[in-house]
Amino acid sequence: MCKANASHWIAQISYFSRQGLHKETLHVFHRLLTQGLRPDRYVLPSVLRACGNLSDLKSGRTVHNLVTRSLLDSDAFIGSALIDMYSKCGKLHSARRVFDGTAEKDLVVWNSMVSGYAHGGLAEIAMVLLIKMRSLGVKPDLVTWNALISGFSRMGNDAMAMDLFRSMQIDGVEPDVVSWTSIISGFVLNFKYGEAFGMFRQMEVVAGMRPSSVTISSLLPACANVADLRHGKEIHGYAVLTGVDKDLFVSSALVDMYAKCGLISEAVRIFDKMEKRSTASWNSMIFGYSNHGYCENAIGLFYQMQNEHVRPDHLTFTAVFTACSHAGMVELGKHLFILMQEYHGIEPRLEHYACMVDLLGKAGKLAEAYDLIKGMPIEPDSFVWGALLGACRRHGNVQLAKTAALHLFEIEPQSAGSCIILSSMLLDAGRQADAVKMQKLMKKKNMKKFHGYSWIEST
Repeated sequence: MCKANASHWIAQISYFSRQGLHKETLHVFHRLLTQGLRPDRYVLPSVLRACGNLSDLKSGRTVHNLVTRSLLDSDAFIGSALIDMYSKCGKLHSARRVFDGTAEKDLVVWNSMVSGYAHGGLAEIAMVLLIKMRSLGVKPDLVTWNALISGFSRMGNDAMAMDLFRSMQIDGVEPDVVSWTSIISGFVLNFKYGEAFGMFRQMEVVAGMRPSSVTISSLLPACANVADLRHGKEIHGYAVLTGVDKDLFVSSALVDMYAKCGLISEAVRIFDKMEKRSTASWNSMIFGYSNHGYCENAIGLFYQMQNEHVRPDHLTFTAVFTACSHAGMVELGKHLFILMQEYHGIEPRLEHYACMVDLLGKAGKLAEAYDLIKGMPIEPDSFVWGALLGACRRHGNVQLAKTAALHLFEIEPQSAGSCIILSSMLLDAGRQADAVKMQKLMKKKNMKKFHGYSWIEST
């Protein structure tokens, strides 16, 4: 890099990188290249970090080519940045090639590869690397252990995560707030809410560790999912006491928790006080309104979201379609279904189709609902067919109900749900002989009505 310009470019790139302004970092980097300047080893890791956080593989490979041409392949600091970039871009094979090609692997390089595998859903391979690095005399540090604990927690293997949590302490490494939060998140992910609350209390009382905003926002879904208002209020109180209640993720989680616990007024109060709102914040409030019958409020909030130039995602439209279905707003729902695709560029998912079938079905538009299913570019699941079957039961359309039940039987051959509904409809229609045949089929196939949430609840 030309010495006259070096300090100028390094200062700009370093500043943008520290501020987390990844697009700006890359913009300055590309300007640097167009002026014929070559970056040095101090600039490249910041640029690679921006590429990884933006999942900009093309720019990342451009930087990698510069590294090769500049003969900086052996630089461990740049090597770890390359591994991190490729991992975040979902190219673990490329990350591994860089790792294997790094002659002098220090702890930072090992940690980058371990983290890449752990966060990429391959925690078992990350574990193999842990064993290998120890055999080579490289002692894992807090970063290593946290990556592994987080990886197994995300996979839902909370038992292994707990084993690692204990092992790190035996190895002389004290868990930090990230370690505790990863364990708590793992328990919540596996619906082990009691264990999650237990670890939260242990974190405070035994370890004397102050939970972070991430800890709080990870634990609140446990209260929301089981409508545990008492615990939810306790955690809210703790968030206020420690000053993290204003954090965007905590506020969004609080809105979601209060809405799911049925305290809509409190959810609205927190939502209205938020200085900044993410798409997730809006989604939580729209879902809250939709699920509790405040459909016009939900639709109004959706349009307010548009006016404030917040981009909706697929969950936003699921919430809005739910509101339309509850309120019988068929034409609006159909309009928004088209708007989602043509204006926002969001391809319909299974949950969107299920909502639309439910919307049309409740309005008695069974033929239109069936046509929508037949035109789906993806295979309908049990929720889509279940929505149609529920609509058929509501409107007494036995013939179409048989079609829906047949598809449900193919998807869930051991579930008796579709047969029970169809049998009941046949009895209501005076077709007792057909109903008896259906009941005999259920016994012959040894079908069971499974407990827990299923498409039956939506009918």
